[in-house]
Amino acid sequence: RFNHTNQHQLLQFSAGMLALIICIVPITFISYLICQIPQWGGVFSIVLLTLCLGHRSLFDHTRPILLAMQQDDLEHARTLTSRIVSRDKDHIDVNKATIESVLENGNDAVFGTLFWFVIGGAAGAVAYRLVNTLDAMWGYRTERFERFGKVVARLDDLLGWVPARLTAISYALCGRFAAGLRCWQQQASACDSPNAGPVMAAGAGALGVMLGGGAPYHGGWKDKPWLGEGRAASADSIAAATTLVQRALSLWLVVLLGVSL
Repeated sequence: RFNHTNQHQLLQFSAGMLALIICIVPITFISYLICQIPQWGGVFSIVLLTLCLGHRSLFDHTRPILLAMQQDDLEHARTLTSRIVSRDKDHIDVNKATIESVLENGNDAVFGTLFWFVIGGAAGAVAYRLVNTLDAMWGYRTERFERFGKVVARLDDLLGWVPARLTAISYALCGRFAAGLRCWQQQASACDSPNAGPVMAAGAGALGVMLGGGAPYHGGWKDKPWLGEGRAASADSIAAATTLVQRALSLWLVVLLGVSL
């Protein structure tokens, strides 16, 4: 029984590693070759970066939720929110879940992508987004994905370590600076994710809202640490979160432009 279980786990782990290689290596290599085309390589790099950035998609999904909450249509808001978070629809705290998604996906889809574009060009951005997307699909700690998704989950943690901390600093700089740093220092370590912790804690502190707490996931209840300080999350806090990400993005673009010049 012991050997059979270990063999099954090893098989799942190996299958996950093979699937990761098949999904990432060919596309990343093709992206690299495209960007080496004389005269057109720079154009293709910008096009690939634009495709990888999730800035527009993030706000396109958030705006209807904010509108539904402003119109007191909670049922529709819950339906929309369930499309962007892995929580049970009937028990979603729309305000908290949406803000958490904005802050975390701001890091994953925007700032992490920009960071790896600077480090590895368009191929770096493509590889990062592929890993990040596969982690969102396979990185769950469930019976089905615990072993299969372990490689991609660990790789996503590794690639996201530096961008997450740069994002946390950016959120603090663009919001309530002292509170953002304080919440990051005091609360981030309580989170399961080494990267989501700094991002969410600093973002919540910068906004002056309370996030986290217990939430329903995959039919079960998951206790999560409280993050941030101040008032309870509201519809106005959703708008404030999107503004925070936009300000942080402007900060990054100014810094990158200054460095390039």
